[in-house]
Amino acid sequence: MSYPENLKYTKEHEWVLVENGNARVGITSYAQDQLGDVVFVELPEVGTELKAGAMFATVESVKAVSDVYAPVSGTIVEVNEALNDSPELVNEDPYNDGWMIVIELSDPSELDNLMDSKAYQKMVEEGGE
Repeated sequence: MSYPENLKYTKEHEWVLVENGNARVGITSYAQDQLGDVVFVELPEVGTELKAGAMFATVESVKAVSDVYAPVSGTIVEVNEALNDSPELVNEDPYNDGWMIVIELSDPSELDNLMDSKAYQKMVEEGGE
């Protein structure tokens, strides 16, 4: 499994791509693999305020229903509407077409609490938690 080096990661298996003061968020290839085939994604509305660590979405797969947590605090400025009709994008392309939300960062220093690619890969190899 690959974990792109330009992303930051959480221990709950979310990824973050920082772009122009915003954070694009999704779940990692490890997370989607553990879930199995994703059949439904429930996303929040644009304008929702999030605190780091708060649940913001639910992903339903053939195996389970899992919560997705905000890696950083801020306001949701975009949601991936394509997931409404094509939730399988989370499985097929978790780092590109399968992204979930974009957050306008309220505290960019929170990014310092996230793991880089190597640290995340090490965590997954040591048991995924």
